[in-house]
Amino acid sequence: QVQLVESGGGLVQPGGSLRLSCAASGIIFSGYAMGWYRQSPGKQRQLVATITSGGSTNYADSAKGRFTISRDNAKNSVYLQMNSLKPEDTAVYYCTQYRSTGNYWGQGTQVTVSS
Repeated sequence: QVQLVESGGGLVQPGGSLRLSCAASGIIFSGYAMGWYRQSPGKQRQLVATITSGGSTNYADSAKGRFTISRDNAKNSVYLQMNSLKPEDTAVYYCTQYRSTGNYWGQGTQVTVSS
């Protein structure tokens, strides 16, 4: 059974940090690109960051300089380190594995940035 399970979300004050994790099971992990997306109420899901199987990364403008995506193929996991968080970063964060036949998605983890 394919599973992508996100964790690490929560409530944090502006300027704080969180590290999101996504653990994959039931799928081949190392050979595929992974990504993080987020969705706020009333808005479309938007890309945050991606990482290729080789470790090349790409970031949305809103994430550049503050977020870092990484992966550990030995642990079948992808991470998103988020620093200098802002209230506008509040959203449900999803991890995904890119597949030509259609991405796999996790169930999401809530991140709330508020004082």
